[in-house]
Amino acid sequence: MRFAITSKGNPESNALKQKMRTYLEDFELIYDEGKPDIVISVGGDGTLLYAFHRYSSRLDKTAFVGVHTGHLGFYADWVPSEIEKLVIAIAKTHYQVIEYPLLETIIRYRHGGKETRYLALNESTVKSLVGTFVMDIEIRGDHFERFRGDGLCISTPSGSTAYNKALGGAIIHPSLHAIQLTEIASINNRVFRTVGSPLILPDHHTVVLKPVKDFDFHVTIDHLTVMHRDVKSIQFRVADEKVRFARFRPFPFWKRVHDSFISDGTN
Repeated sequence: MRFAITSKGNPESNALKQKMRTYLEDFELIYDEGKPDIVISVGGDGTLLYAFHRYSSRLDKTAFVGVHTGHLGFYADWVPSEIEKLVIAIAKTHYQVIEYPLLETIIRYRHGGKETRYLALNESTVKSLVGTFVMDIEIRGDHFERFRGDGLCISTPSGSTAYNKALGGAIIHPSLHAIQLTEIASINNRVFRTVGSPLILPDHHTVVLKPVKDFDFHVTIDHLTVMHRDVKSIQFRVADEKVRFARFRPFPFWKRVHDSFISDGTN
């Protein structure tokens, strides 16, 4: 088996990375940053997002597993005191693969040019560079509403616990192949109205945003922020690709939710 390790970069994470690499190589596993079968993320959720984007061209061949070295990571199953157990599990057992849906974002431009495509593990957001964000929203080719506000967030089920949750969106189990559209500070008064609730859309539905007056936007893809100019439309749907996580023991989704947001260590 070939493996790679990504680190948060702080001393604790770097030390754990080196220790795990040494242990796994002692078991005759091969360290290969180019074509790993499994990628171990040591840090937090941001570290795993970095690893996901680094290996996004190998999603059908590479599985991810996380070790958290700070606050509880939503994607991280293991803690530093368990790395010997994790190393033995990787070296000696056949892991279960859990697949989660991803978000596809396609940006098209008013005066032609090659469209831009992204994959997101958590979410994509769209905001204006200046002034009020005004966008027509189409669902399955039909006009749904004209949105005015600060922006829009489109999340995956696994990403529904991240920025989407802070915006008041629903938490969705990642076994559901869906995306969620959530408003960011919408303007609602006697003149302007939006639906005012998050929308959960199945994998055969497509959302298209079409600019009304401004055509330059900040678009985030997980932890990445990119400015796009002269935008004609931004399309979102459930991607054909999936992310694969290596599971060596049960860690149910709702336990993750409980441990991340409810548990104080006493219940």
